[in-house]
Amino acid sequence: MPSPFPGMDPYLEKQSVWPDIHQRLITYISEALQSQIRPKYIARIGERVQLATAPQSYVPDVLLVHPIHEAATRTYSTSSSADEPQRVVYLDEERHVPYIEIVYRESGEVVTLIEVLSPTNKVGDGRDQYLQKQQDLLDTKVSLVEIDLLGYGKDTILARNVVITEPADWRYMVNVSRPEQRRELELYAIPLKQRLPRCRIPLRPPDPDAVLDLPAVFTRCYDVGGYDLVIDYGQPPDVPLKDEEKSWVANLLQGKGLQLSTS
Repeated sequence: MPSPFPGMDPYLEKQSVWPDIHQRLITYISEALQSQIRPKYIARIGERVQLATAPQSYVPDVLLVHPIHEAATRTYSTSSSADEPQRVVYLDEERHVPYIEIVYRESGEVVTLIEVLSPTNKVGDGRDQYLQKQQDLLDTKVSLVEIDLLGYGKDTILARNVVITEPADWRYMVNVSRPEQRRELELYAIPLKQRLPRCRIPLRPPDPDAVLDLPAVFTRCYDVGGYDLVIDYGQPPDVPLKDEEKSWVANLLQGKGLQLSTS
């Protein structure tokens, strides 16, 4: 069963669901590009390591709890006493974040980097780490493609520096930065009610761009992931939506026979 939405499905933005869809997007984007760019280029999946931080609740926290078997309070020389706290040891957890790099086979040179943003890229230390990597990459000759299919969190991709008025109701964004035109950003601004774009993916000039068919990739992710068996479309999506988006979602689902609860 396909997603009832014409483009991105906001139910998949839920933080507990996103890690699975993110892995599938990376895998199937790489698969879709490989057939176009071989044998001159290779689409390769890489990973970088981030440390999880406690405020980011969508990253599992590892906690070792030491039970306290002694008296519940400890008395001091003053008339007041303090309750004995529970002792907890917090361990940072390493998180492996996948991305795609297109490599020129003859030299091994990285030509293009494709990032699919996750919630960790849009808040706190994870955002700071991502922005630093982004800035470092802009000083190289590598093209950067950023795909943001999350309608919440701080603006993080390069398009955050641009005022986008058309379309006014955009929720998702894909931007492309080429090393020979760093000050000219290519944008795909995507409303919730619109299909995902077929994006240009830069290769090494003068080779023509590859085409990333995001609608086809998303359909494959949804079908193989069996999300129709997981998502309850009878409840509102557990992500922030604008009022007009909420109304549109409710009307869409009701029109498809999926009664959305208003409770």
